[in-house]
Formats: sequence, structure tokens, C-alpha cells
Amino acid sequence: MSRRARKTAPAPGAARPTVTVCRGCCCGTPAKVPYLEHEAQLADLRTQLAGVAMVRRTDCLDACERANVIVIQPSAEGRRAGGRPVWLGQVNDPGAAADITAWVKAGGPGLAEPPGILDLYTFSPSRRVRHELED
Repeated sequence: MSRRARKTAPAPGAARPTVTVCRGCCCGTPAKVPYLEHEAQLADLRTQLAGVAMVRRTDCLDACERANVIVIQPSAEGRRAGGRPVWLGQVNDPGAAADITAWVKAGGPGLAEPPGILDLYTFSPSRRVRHELED
């Protein structure tokens, strides 16, 4: 557990976290990850996080070797509290998506500690890729 104090999730209408789901050439295709219902995963994230976070689909995050990739960007409050975008790779099972959903509902980066299991999915993308998403 971090030394940071736990805070409550952002109030409705406040700047919300953003969940970016890669659905490009590798992520989101049965050719790369054949046993996952890709569209169902995206729809579930959108349903579970409605009113809590903005969930957006993007074509490619250029981390194809880690398909499926999801990036959690902090809310404005989370960023002020020190939160930074968290890159998660190989998010290919419902349990991982449920852990992501629970964390974002609790406030996401900067406001809530992620479930420890998400450490297994976390990675650092190249600086170029990171800057392209954050700009």
C-alpha cells in the first residue's frame, strides 16, 4: 500500500480518467488473441465505466507485442496528486478487465492504488509512443 492517502472517486461531472483501448492491427483481432471476445471486452469497459471514465478506442498504440493494450490516464485531480498514465499489456482475460474497472471506479492513477495483480500487466512503452498518446 502506498503512503498516499486514499481519496474518493471523482464527483460526477468532474474531469474523469480516460481509458484508451487499442483495437488496431494486433490488439482486438482474433489473429493475435484468438480466445478473447474483443468487442465484448470494449463494450463491457464502456458499460462498467459509464459516468466514471471516458473509454475510447484507438487504432494502434504501437505496442503490438503486448496485445491487448489498455492505457489508463489519470483525471485532472489524479494528475495533480501525482498520477501518470499507466500502460497495461496482455489484457486478455475478464479478470484483468474487472480489476481495471474496479481501480478506475476507485479513482484511478494518483487517487487509488491499483490492485496488485495489475503489476503483472504494467509496462513502459517507448518514449516516442508515450509522448504521442499524451500530446
